[in-house]
Amino acid sequence: MKQFEVPAFYRSPLISAIKQKRKQEDRLKKDFSPTLIDFGTLKIYLARHFGFCYGVENAIEIAFRTVEENPGKNIYLLSEMIHNPQVNADLQAYGVKFLQDTYGNQLIPFESVGKDDIVLIPAFGTTLDIEQVLRDKGITIEKYNTTCPFVEKVWNRSEQIARKGYSIVIHGKPRHEETRATFSHASAHAPSVVVNDMTEAVELAAYIRKQKPAEQFYDEFKGRHSHGFDINKDLDRFGVVNQTTQLASDTQAIADYLKQVVMEHYGLDNTTIAERFADTRDTLCYATSDNQTAVIGMLETPADLAIVIGGYNSSNTTHLVELCETKLPTFFIDHEDRILSASEIHHFNYHTKEELVSLDFLPKKENITILITSGASCPDARVEGVIEKIKILCKLND
Repeated sequence: MKQFEVPAFYRSPLISAIKQKRKQEDRLKKDFSPTLIDFGTLKIYLARHFGFCYGVENAIEIAFRTVEENPGKNIYLLSEMIHNPQVNADLQAYGVKFLQDTYGNQLIPFESVGKDDIVLIPAFGTTLDIEQVLRDKGITIEKYNTTCPFVEKVWNRSEQIARKGYSIVIHGKPRHEETRATFSHASAHAPSVVVNDMTEAVELAAYIRKQKPAEQFYDEFKGRHSHGFDINKDLDRFGVVNQTTQLASDTQAIADYLKQVVMEHYGLDNTTIAERFADTRDTLCYATSDNQTAVIGMLETPADLAIVIGGYNSSNTTHLVELCETKLPTFFIDHEDRILSASEIHHFNYHTKEELVSLDFLPKKENITILITSGASCPDARVEGVIEKIKILCKLND
């Protein structure tokens, strides 16, 4: 796989050495057991896979290279490059300006951007409408497009099934940049609708079964269906694609559920289901899938607590937290500085979107075991920072 030029301050000698060793020992990536870092009374287990993925490293390389090669030029980002506060702050420190926030609210009007300015498209991609706005201004976007290849894969899959006459159901967070971009590209080719979770998939199924009045759909899924979507016929044939960072098991469960609904409603079996339900292979990116599977493997190790590191608005990181919470007390942090002492940690509750303060989070006993992982947009340097902070605190706590 291609090696990217990522700023050295995002790297970690410790983590790089661990990842390289695991790669040499397990080139086919079949071993999802964690890596033990043994400090004696403190044992830390690192997930087999974590941290920067291909798409993130590609985006970071393009962004920093663009800054280096264009001194004095106005350089803009459509929105956050990735969902990591350090990376976005670093780019702003280098003079990059954000045109929109993570929800698409305008921070700098497009009218302020000239044809000689540079506009970077973030790893999540963007909508066709915004692409057209930039092209109309004479701005070249291809050279500065950092859209993740695995996001583009979803767009291509959507187009493929659309050509065969299927509508598209997108499993994604409606306000997420990637989902908005995927919805834009999908709806350009076929009727499309977004479902956030299984609860909404069940509600959508009620329209397939004709159990709910058609007119109710337009209120229930307002702002999440394509223009002209006809609930009376556009769910007669469809396929399911997803925001690449969704929980793999959730996407599979939604697809399986909707497929079963279609089979029962139309009296189909596995040999005839293709008449109504498109065969869309899993569109989760490899990193999302590997990171989630690695956490599942890591959770087989008995431990006192888990720490997940990443941006608080990072979807893929949130799902790692969700997995860890099923087994252990879990602390979601974006920086080692959130750990103030052995008795105080500031962490994020993704359910309520609040920062919490927990006291005595490190157990008061001689031997402590901690599981650690990080999201696909988290620099390895942050992971090493957390390990070093905990190691110091545990010694102070002795």
